[in-house]
Amino acid sequence: MERVTIPSIGTDVAWRDAARDFLAAGVPPQDILWGGPAAAPDLFATQAAPRAGAAVTVPRSFIALAQSVVWHSDPERFARLYAFLWRLRDAPHLMTDRADRDLARLRQMEKGVHRCQHKMKAFVRFREIGASDAPRRSFAAWFEPTHHTVEPTADFFVRRFGDMDWRIVTPDVTATYENRRLTFSDGQTKPDLPEDAGEQLWITYFQNIFNPARLKISAMQSEMPKKYWKNLPEAASIAEMIAGAPSRARAMAEAAPTLPPPRIAQVQAQLARCTSAWDGPKEALPAAISGCQRCPLHKNATQAVLGEGPRDAELMIVGEQPGDLEDLNGKPFIGPAGQLFDQIAAQAGLDRTSAYVTNAVKHFKFEARGKTRVHQRPSTSEIEHCRWWLDAERAQQKPKRLLAMGATAAYALTGNGKDLLARRGKIERTLDGEPVFITLHPSYLLRLPDLNKRRDATALFAEDLRRIVT
Repeated sequence: MERVTIPSIGTDVAWRDAARDFLAAGVPPQDILWGGPAAAPDLFATQAAPRAGAAVTVPRSFIALAQSVVWHSDPERFARLYAFLWRLRDAPHLMTDRADRDLARLRQMEKGVHRCQHKMKAFVRFREIGASDAPRRSFAAWFEPTHHTVEPTADFFVRRFGDMDWRIVTPDVTATYENRRLTFSDGQTKPDLPEDAGEQLWITYFQNIFNPARLKISAMQSEMPKKYWKNLPEAASIAEMIAGAPSRARAMAEAAPTLPPPRIAQVQAQLARCTSAWDGPKEALPAAISGCQRCPLHKNATQAVLGEGPRDAELMIVGEQPGDLEDLNGKPFIGPAGQLFDQIAAQAGLDRTSAYVTNAVKHFKFEARGKTRVHQRPSTSEIEHCRWWLDAERAQQKPKRLLAMGATAAYALTGNGKDLLARRGKIERTLDGEPVFITLHPSYLLRLPDLNKRRDATALFAEDLRRIVT
């Protein structure tokens, strides 16, 4: 077994060069022991020697991924990257396989590094340390990042503060910018930085931009985690601002101007279209939906098709509207589209019987052509009228996950039914702020005449179902 030590400065280049040499020489992951400067020595590993090998080619997307992941704090990051790189030799398509667990883990690490870089840009607080008569002003800051993000983030501070000298000190690495030259050295303990008169101006500004009426403590702590507060001068004001938020919000509401009655009526009408006012008992909801006459669709349909599934289902699947067979039998998703959904769902590991399945529109809209009833797409008004019942079902079910299949379902839940192919596979928000996963409707797959396009679209649909299961 060979041991390779990656330094804490120049980590990305050191790992890249070592991984390239190992890969070119055909050294498998299990024969390499990766570690940083602080890693304990291994009795059975020998220090790896430089070697020459044939040039290797890897996907550019992996290079970009590795350039972020190498700065993660996970001690196994180098081994994880090389193990995945080893697999990429024979399967370069793995970089697009969202179901691959190794790639998913690396993507999570990449996201963590990016988030840490964002926090560093937001929460580094400089204090002036230079002499007042020096040709260039000089500043210093203490920061404790979650990951090793000083080196990859330093260029941001060079661009932002290129007209001054500064130093960012962390426990692992210190970045120093003097006379327009950036250097890195070992980390240090927290320095004794002087007070800064400008901080009081910043604290005053911070207190004045605080809006007590929009206070959400969990969201604030998500964007400004408590671990950073001890090094933020403005954090000392947060407890007082939170405590005084209710009284300040009431004062703001009392001082706010009132809206004229016509405007209030418009707002209330819009709100009524987006929310359900039905508040009857649970057992009365099926009968209420069956007797619905809120729009003209009830006149020609055989019956309203109710939702189906366990009352404690964590997943709620919303389709578009009943088809011919659903209208005749009174059960959702039993026609050709429903049968195709069952087939793909079973392959994706989604048990339909454990989900609550319903439609955005409860009555079948069709055009009679002889003895055939041809499906017609519901209008915007019909979808909005039926949202009354969909909201009531959601209120009763309280699902943890929502799946919208098709443009009609997407419109009913999010208010937008356009560009579904571009939106599929994404998580959006319902009109009342709940997360909803957008995907295609099985009927779309059945309508595709091109077999290759149908195969590709079916694969995307199956991938979406696998994601909603996990």
